[in-house]
Amino acid sequence: MSLLTAVPSASTDPDARSRRRTDRSGHPGALPDTVVVADSIEAVQDTLRWANAHRVPVIPRGAGTGLAGGAVAGPGIVLDLSGLAAITALEPVDLTADVQPGVITADLDRAAAAYGLCYAPDPASAALSTIGGNIATNAGGMRCVKYGVTRDAVLGLDVVLADGRRIRTGRRTTKGVAGLDLTSLLVGSEGTLGVIVGATVRLTPRPDQLATVAAAFPTVVAAATACAELTRRRLRPSMLELLDPATLAVIDRQQGTELAARGGALVLAQVDGPGLREQLTAVRQAFAPLAAEVRATEDPDEADALLAARRLALPSIEAEAHALIEDICVPRSRLAEAVEGVAAISARHGVATYTFAHAGDGNLHPILSYDRRLDRPPAEVEAAGDAIFSLALELGGTVTGEHGIGLLKRAWLAREVGTDTLEVFRSLKRALDPHDILNPGKAL
Repeated sequence: MSLLTAVPSASTDPDARSRRRTDRSGHPGALPDTVVVADSIEAVQDTLRWANAHRVPVIPRGAGTGLAGGAVAGPGIVLDLSGLAAITALEPVDLTADVQPGVITADLDRAAAAYGLCYAPDPASAALSTIGGNIATNAGGMRCVKYGVTRDAVLGLDVVLADGRRIRTGRRTTKGVAGLDLTSLLVGSEGTLGVIVGATVRLTPRPDQLATVAAAFPTVVAAATACAELTRRRLRPSMLELLDPATLAVIDRQQGTELAARGGALVLAQVDGPGLREQLTAVRQAFAPLAAEVRATEDPDEADALLAARRLALPSIEAEAHALIEDICVPRSRLAEAVEGVAAISARHGVATYTFAHAGDGNLHPILSYDRRLDRPPAEVEAAGDAIFSLALELGGTVTGEHGIGLLKRAWLAREVGTDTLEVFRSLKRALDPHDILNPGKAL
């Protein structure tokens, strides 16, 4: 029996295959043989049963917003889960929601807002990315400094294994320690251990008080030092974002803003909840010794405008050049060293680099740009990227804070975790996917 017979939603249409060839990483990938746009969980199960029996690779896919090549296609089947997009339950008393993988992140947050709640993980791609993709990469975002990353919000998962079996992991309760924590294992596994077809996620009360601070600094190192000072003073903003001079300039060029006129670097911080004024005062006092200017607002429209500019950083860069997007993470105490190191690497290799960061948790996004006429990054850009990964590890950090390993960073995984640990990862993969059909060549 062919897949087209076993799964009615399977298609070999050239346009459907071409549209799902790559993701936002820009890796060219290869044309898949077949696309299944899943219209039910049963279609997912039937696809995996057939693929497992015939040893055919399956590449799970959501909205295609991934930045590490985790959804890049190749020979085999692309399993598109974006159509499974229902919020099947929202329980305001339990502070939970049950969602399918194709739910757009921002749509879940809006649905929760009707009950005075929010879905805390807030990736820059929230308006486009899906919950399933966020879970696959353990996505972070601007609010994670206070509210945590995706793993902190996932209570349980509905998963189809490589052989088509469907299992439930985790729980819907606040507490629970029955059995092994398969939920945490599957979050961040990038589609290599199972296909997520549902999730129970944690919701959070939406703050009714919010203030935003915009602080300009003469240098990016001064800005990074000031961000670390917040942690030293035991302050916990709900958001802490840093943008370097090059990033401010490209946003200004593309969006018509005037962010660069404020100073050499910009930090955006938010505080929320009880004691708002006291928190706001403490943040301003922490920034004042190093800042050229500190302004605060409780006006939601002004705050939205500032945060919109931050979210437009990557699109603004991509409007002018190709971008090799990195996401190293270092201990917060070493953020300033990381910023200095990235600048030195950029200068040494002669590569234009834009750096912005989720500064509250040490997660930097150095963006290496290159001529859009080129099909792939030139040698000096790849060398600069390698040097940035080395810097992250030297500072006690990681080569990926939230984008995942995907296809683009596999060579660096063993250098970070060691060969013995990598073999443990692979043994778990073999136990759940003995024929290696789930997203082969990615993550592990």
